[in-house]
Amino acid sequence: MSDPVLSLTNVSKRYGDFTAVNAINLSIPRGSVYGFLGPNGAGKTTTIRMILDIIRPDEGEIQVLGASSAMHVRERIGYLPEEKGLYKKMKVWAIIAYFATLKGMHRREAKTRAYELLEKYGLKDFANSSVESLSKGMGQKVQVLSSIAHNPELVILDEPFSGLDPVNQEVLEQLIRDLKENGQTVIFSTHIMQHAERLCERLLLITQGRKVFDGTVDEARAIIPRRVILECTNDISTLAQIEGVLSVQELPIGNDGRLHGTRQWELYVKEQTDPQQILQYCFQNRINLSRFDFTQASLHDVFMHLVGPEAREHNFR
Repeated sequence: MSDPVLSLTNVSKRYGDFTAVNAINLSIPRGSVYGFLGPNGAGKTTTIRMILDIIRPDEGEIQVLGASSAMHVRERIGYLPEEKGLYKKMKVWAIIAYFATLKGMHRREAKTRAYELLEKYGLKDFANSSVESLSKGMGQKVQVLSSIAHNPELVILDEPFSGLDPVNQEVLEQLIRDLKENGQTVIFSTHIMQHAERLCERLLLITQGRKVFDGTVDEARAIIPRRVILECTNDISTLAQIEGVLSVQELPIGNDGRLHGTRQWELYVKEQTDPQQILQYCFQNRINLSRFDFTQASLHDVFMHLVGPEAREHNFR
């Protein structure tokens, strides 16, 4: 197994009495897409800034691309900051090429690379436009391209989807997939779970500066039992007898449902439970189902379970 592209060991950062990041340990393999997830103010941006040596941790060690400081390997890193901004008077191709030359790329090569990226990601017609003439979303795409123009080994994107419309979000998702296919490592922070669910192999979930989960997307989903929703006119509380069914609860239903005698039930089941067992039980016991939904927990469900209001209330006790 190759050395990790990034590792954090007991990394903490405090501002006076406030602990922004609390003893985080992390190891990210090369060539992966890794999500930093958490609510606003969780410590994602502070962690990223420590990784890049923009701010120093109060405790702990950070290794980036085998170096003790990102400053020693900065030409091998691409970074999109949370606070986005570009030189407004410059032409679009020129700003991308300029940032590439800052990371060591020759000017002619940088210009060629800029035009290649603009064509690939739908901005070719704006290559000679000034940055100030672009919409907010297009400007953000240009800044993302500026951060990857020099072909960095490690790409760190802080809230890259913020402010993008759905079409440009899809373009950015494809860009991240392209980087992955090229063998580059991508770390991006977000509080929008759908992007992480589609893109990430592994993810870090932090809240109040603490790591509450670090693992694969499937491991995250497994934290919450899978759920089955049933609708029928029967009392099916006896389904709790089936092996693998953890709980059976009747849910409130609207007036239309009550008028027709319909009842809705929620079952939580173990990860390995076969839903066919539940269907077979209903068939054998002459339970006529009008609805049967078997769903796996989403990252949003896991997020709310680990950092939502109930989790926060529990943490404060």
